[in-house]
Amino acid sequence: MIDNLVGFGLILTRLSAFMLVLPIFGWWAVPVRIKMALVLLLTLFFGRLVPFSMDLHSLSTVRLILLMINEATYGLALGVIIAILFSIVKTSGRIIERQMGLAMAEVIDPLSGDRTQPLGGLLEMIFILFFLSANAHHALIQVIYESYLSFPVGTTPTIDVLTRGVVEAGSALLTASLRLAAPILAAFIILLTVLAIMARVLPEMNILFLSMPVRVGLGLAMTMMILPYLQGLVEEFGDLMNKLLPI
Repeated sequence: MIDNLVGFGLILTRLSAFMLVLPIFGWWAVPVRIKMALVLLLTLFFGRLVPFSMDLHSLSTVRLILLMINEATYGLALGVIIAILFSIVKTSGRIIERQMGLAMAEVIDPLSGDRTQPLGGLLEMIFILFFLSANAHHALIQVIYESYLSFPVGTTPTIDVLTRGVVEAGSALLTASLRLAAPILAAFIILLTVLAIMARVLPEMNILFLSMPVRVGLGLAMTMMILPYLQGLVEEFGDLMNKLLPI
């Protein structure tokens, strides 16, 4: 009985930390009661499936507290890595908005409760629809299950492994965001070159006044062109998870 309670507590610790920062499940818009019910349900489910690698009955109080800290750190690292990768689309949208001159435009994200830019929030919404339509949210549950297969209850990766996963996820975030926004950045470079030539040829023309609506229109038009590529980004998201997650 004590073994079951201790095992339940350790599984609950890793799952709670994982769900705390996980995209979709951990968003501010999801009621706390639903989060708690989901975590308890998954804990009961995984408690029947995951193996135990040690004798939980003989653990001291200090050892048990340290194990819970390790479980929470591991679950939090998994959730942070996924959250970083999930921010690729929003970061790309922010890059585009700065080229459009909309850096100061901010709205409240109804999902996370944070301040965000309109275009970045729109791109994230569209990516979420592609993500859910592909049933990719099931992969998020699969991640925590595979973590228990690789590192059963009571065992976790070293801090070096967890830190490297988070750092590499940040690098992948910047690389993928710039790659997604690259066509739009190239279009804006061409636009700025044309505007610079016009400023030399027609010095009496107010280029700044003319460039603002042109930049906004070009940004929106190019954004519409990259929308189909967001669906392919869902598959890339899965590949990055398999590569970077310490499982």
